[in-house]
Amino acid sequence: MTTITTIAALGLTAAVSVAAVITLMVFLASRELATAGQSRLSWRIARFATVGILPLVIAFATIVAVRIIEVF
Repeated sequence: MTTITTIAALGLTAAVSVAAVITLMVFLASRELATAGQSRLSWRIARFATVGILPLVIAFATIVAVRIIEVF
């Protein structure tokens, strides 16, 4: 039973990791595209995207650190 739980937890961790990385890429791309515009709406979108980038960068750094530790 614990083996099944461990495998399920690893699968869930991988899925959450992939989702976090994809979300980070989307936020970074949308911020870059929005800052290229000159309208008020594009600046609001850029500001909105900036709010979510820092927590996702921290999550990405944690994911990378855990993967590096797993290798060693």
